[in-house]
Amino acid sequence: MPELASRDHQKNILPVIDLALKKADLELHHVNAIAVTLGPGLSGSLLVGLSFAKSLALALHIPLIEVNHMQAHILAHFIKENNVNESNDIKNKIPHFPFLCLTVSGGHTQIVKISSVNQFELLAETEDDAIGEAFDKAAKILGLPYPGGPFINKFALLGNPKAFKFPTPQLKNNNYSFSGVKTSFLYLIKNSVDENPNFISDNLNDICASYQHHLINYLLKNLTIVSKETNIKQIAIAGGVSANSELREQLASLGKQHNWETFIPKMEYCTDNAAMIAMAGYFKFLENQFCELDVIPLPRYGI
Repeated sequence: MPELASRDHQKNILPVIDLALKKADLELHHVNAIAVTLGPGLSGSLLVGLSFAKSLALALHIPLIEVNHMQAHILAHFIKENNVNESNDIKNKIPHFPFLCLTVSGGHTQIVKISSVNQFELLAETEDDAIGEAFDKAAKILGLPYPGGPFINKFALLGNPKAFKFPTPQLKNNNYSFSGVKTSFLYLIKNSVDENPNFISDNLNDICASYQHHLINYLLKNLTIVSKETNIKQIAIAGGVSANSELREQLASLGKQHNWETFIPKMEYCTDNAAMIAMAGYFKFLENQFCELDVIPLPRYGI
């Protein structure tokens, strides 16, 4: 609900920034630039953040840096942390250029080639719905809460991934399409419930496991093709759906199979977060890539 989202942004932006400064033990006069998301995203929410950032930059007489939200998801892989425990499953690894990144979220499904911190090339994308939306719509059909992806992932861990079948669209240029998969899911549930009103409750784990397994296989099938075509073996994932446990496990498995070096973000850097915006802003700051105060939100900002 875009209107409610923008209202919550407006309500929370001051206390969130205040808390961030306190946790970092900083004051505003220590800040030497403001990085802010220009897009893509919901226009109302983008406007709240951009308006606040403009005001802060103007009041403090410091530069404003506009950031592409999807580029920032990818650049989250360059966040360095101190005191990283060597026993952690996710090490503080940083990819080398060039590398491929599968960016997967509620609004995007893309395969991007990254040649430097400011050079991104879109190689493949969805032609309709995003992978995150495919998860959320299926969850809604099943009567699960929003956002649905984590709930499908939870039940999938207990189910049979081969219990039900779904179609795999074949598109040019290694692009994706999820609308047909969603439609087939809808009719599977509708027709099965007509025959057995308890179909969902009787088969919830298997439904979730089969649907998730199909979507993840579809994502990685195209990624594997692009890796072979480009001969790039540095492979990363980013975006909210990169928190999915099956995607993380299958990518690690494929990495061993194809001799890839894989980069899987820590959970806190998968979903939207300020650290990734700061990381992208930092690279632009080093290059003096500042923007004017007359910039406007770009809800459909390309990679």
